[in-house]
Amino acid sequence: MSKKFFNRLVVTLVIVLLFLSLVPSLSFSTDAFSITILHTNDTHSHIEEIARRVTLIRQVQKEVGRNKVLLLDAGDVFSGTPYFTIYKGSADVRFMNYAGYDAMTLGNHEFDMGPNVLARFIEKAKFPILCANFDFSKEDALKDKVKSWVIVEKGGEKFGVFGLTTPETAEISSPGKNIAINDYLETAKIIVKELESRGINKIIALSHIGWDNDVRLAKEVEGIDIIVGGHSHTLPKSYPTVVADDNTPTLIVQANEYGKYLGRLDVIFNNAGIIQSWKGNLIAIDSKIKEESLCKIKLEDYKKPVTKLMNTVVGESLIDLDGERSRVRSQETNLANLVTDAMLAKAKVVNAVIAIQNGGGIRASIPKGKITLGQIMTVLPFGNYLVTLDLTGQQIIEALENGVSQVKDLAGRFPQVSGLRFVWDPNADVGKRIVSVEIKNPDGTYQPIDPTRTYRVVTNNFLAQGGDGYTVFQKGTNFINLGFVDYDVLREYIQKNSPINPQIEGRIIKK
Repeated sequence: MSKKFFNRLVVTLVIVLLFLSLVPSLSFSTDAFSITILHTNDTHSHIEEIARRVTLIRQVQKEVGRNKVLLLDAGDVFSGTPYFTIYKGSADVRFMNYAGYDAMTLGNHEFDMGPNVLARFIEKAKFPILCANFDFSKEDALKDKVKSWVIVEKGGEKFGVFGLTTPETAEISSPGKNIAINDYLETAKIIVKELESRGINKIIALSHIGWDNDVRLAKEVEGIDIIVGGHSHTLPKSYPTVVADDNTPTLIVQANEYGKYLGRLDVIFNNAGIIQSWKGNLIAIDSKIKEESLCKIKLEDYKKPVTKLMNTVVGESLIDLDGERSRVRSQETNLANLVTDAMLAKAKVVNAVIAIQNGGGIRASIPKGKITLGQIMTVLPFGNYLVTLDLTGQQIIEALENGVSQVKDLAGRFPQVSGLRFVWDPNADVGKRIVSVEIKNPDGTYQPIDPTRTYRVVTNNFLAQGGDGYTVFQKGTNFINLGFVDYDVLREYIQKNSPINPQIEGRIIKK
């Protein structure tokens, strides 16, 4: 290479570099902005590992900078362990405040204890509670306490975050009659337009509508960049899952359940609010992670009454008691038989002859051996009351039809029973699946149900109010709230009959 040619090459490179420095639009980095989203969902008051979760959160905040981290929860903080039974969410919200959550959407279980308990939780929260598709304007306890959306600023960039909650809440929880529930898709379209009109081009849906509905949301509503979901307890096969039908990708994430994972999603946006790249993973929370010291100390304070309560032995079982989610929502189990037998025994005082319990209300198994009150409260964490009512045989058949209508989806409405047995056909059309129903006589024999006869049924107050689709119960007569809490009824029954040995008896037979 000649010296003359070399000099010309140097000059040319200098000119090119000078030109690039004067044309910002050709820069490959100045229009990019990165954000890290940490998220949880469906924790259900499992705060045993909260100190480890906080450790992970602090580590990520230190790594990328606190002002580059969005910490979000997709709902169902309520119900599931004795921590909720005792503290009604106050323990959870204190730890969430300490962790530094930026926003949370409402799950259906946030309404389990009614609007007033939820209102007290919200009043203690130092972060916004979101739900755009519910109208709280006529519910005094929650009016002006729940936001549809919030704009969160991180690192000088603004993010619009809005909340969606499953419309099934009216059936599967206890929001009351004053809260109107609107279509989540139409609501999302309205909110996205509103945020865009305010100049927000990075939009996150914080949803508690379930994985399949999140995918539908991504496909049908333009303008959502990220969906942080809950409700279906999904452990995604692909994290994040990408929906890119319109060449502007929407990322969908979820973090399973019970605080087992902390979701981490790292995203780079361009200045038009379009996602350019991403990476993410679910971080398992286990004993390998050190507990954050202050959090650990405070948790010990909360543990003391819980531990005392949980360690109180109330009886003994000769066999394992099966409360596995997939089975209590699809078939007869020995634990479900025990629960319904206890209900029926307690309600004999008002001459009940049938007990019906939703499988979704049974939340855990109990191993063979000593049984503690804490285990019972974990099985039945909602604190429901026993209610009796009179139903015709035909209405009972309708109730059972509702119970087996969504077994494919493992819906919580699946009926666990005492005092009757039934045969059902999962391949028949919905509403025509009950093949036969028989009522148990006092001598232990069975006879076919009489559609015209009236039977006294015991259930929980949630189902008696039409929850889980049992609207036929609302057509019953002679309602009596017995005032007995379900877990205490089970405790009493176990104490009286210990050692217990419940069996599968053919109460529920699949054709």
